[in-house]
Amino acid sequence: AGPMQNILTIVDAINRVVPMSTQASAPAGPGATTDPGAPVAAQMSFLDRYLAVWILVAMATGLLLGRFVPGIADALDTVKVADVSLPIAFGLLVMMYPVLAKVRYDETHRVTSDRRLLALSLLLNWIIGPALMFTLAWLMLPDLPEYRTGLVVVGLARCIAMVFIWNDLACGDREAAAVLVAINSVFQVIAFAGLGWFYLQVLPGWLGLETTSADFSVWAIALSVLVFLGIPLLAGFLTRHFGEKAKGRAWYEETFLPKIGPWALYGLLFTIVVLFAFQGDAIIERPLDVARIALPLLAYFVIMFGGSLLAARASGLNYAKSTAVAFTAAGNNFELAIAVSIGTWGVASGQALAGVVGPLIEVPVLIALVYVSLWAGKRLFRGDPTVPGAIHQDTSAAARAAGAEHR
Repeated sequence: AGPMQNILTIVDAINRVVPMSTQASAPAGPGATTDPGAPVAAQMSFLDRYLAVWILVAMATGLLLGRFVPGIADALDTVKVADVSLPIAFGLLVMMYPVLAKVRYDETHRVTSDRRLLALSLLLNWIIGPALMFTLAWLMLPDLPEYRTGLVVVGLARCIAMVFIWNDLACGDREAAAVLVAINSVFQVIAFAGLGWFYLQVLPGWLGLETTSADFSVWAIALSVLVFLGIPLLAGFLTRHFGEKAKGRAWYEETFLPKIGPWALYGLLFTIVVLFAFQGDAIIERPLDVARIALPLLAYFVIMFGGSLLAARASGLNYAKSTAVAFTAAGNNFELAIAVSIGTWGVASGQALAGVVGPLIEVPVLIALVYVSLWAGKRLFRGDPTVPGAIHQDTSAAARAAGAEHR
């Protein structure tokens, strides 16, 4: 109880400095308040407030299960959906549905008409992102070709799942995230195989580096996108459409969404446990290899997120849209990368291990970047009404001014 209490105390202190929020979500659970003028952290449920702790616990639980429960990886991989373990597929669908049910689909036109937003996202996701991962993989893993190739594949797989969670926690623009992920999914089906050929064979050949041959299945990539984005996207759209039609938007957003909202985090935690249990044995037995793979991944996430956030701000986007751009650019679809690596090089390959290490680094780093985003928002986007806590800050400032005038 002592170490856990210390961790909770630390996270609580961070929340007081950098309050995390779920945008437009009603509070749930004990300790939350419905006062709109209260600090953002006070409006959160106990589950939301200590999400970083639950993620660390889920990671540790998965690693221990993978290490000490014989045959758990084989059991989890017995049934697959779109080349992904059924339990992982189930967790991803449960995780994504509540977030996509929150999207106001009748407002996506304001995103699709924003050419700056769309052009910047495409540039970051399909030109800068893969090129950065290629560069980091060759600079940091010149002597480990299998891990290097695995990271290049990771760089080509743009995120279509967990990005919704990170964006929502950081109060990013939900409609923007939905549109950007949908566009990335289309590009993923069309461009993944061609970019894989370019970064594994053509570009290394031009630079006088070692080349790698690979044969990617376009159908497998399309099926992955259809299942893990198409199903929850359609379910979310139909839920909002018929829910609002039956009982109105106020009931849908104030009564229904708070009830299903926590399931996104339950799905996230379940997925993390299963992912880490799936390869816990390999991760624990090869710590030095994991550390080598982790370094370029860590650099990639930090550079991509920070650079994307600053680029979005420089292009004139507000905080909410900039955050959506940054998280969609920084996140990766590790489920697809792992499936492609296993299908191409085998389950015991170094390429597959590189994909498995991805979530080990991405999950804690991106939850940390949620805090960074909330902290930076107040400093980089001063006066922006989409910054979390802006209303509370304005209310407090008005109250102080009124008090001063009264005195």
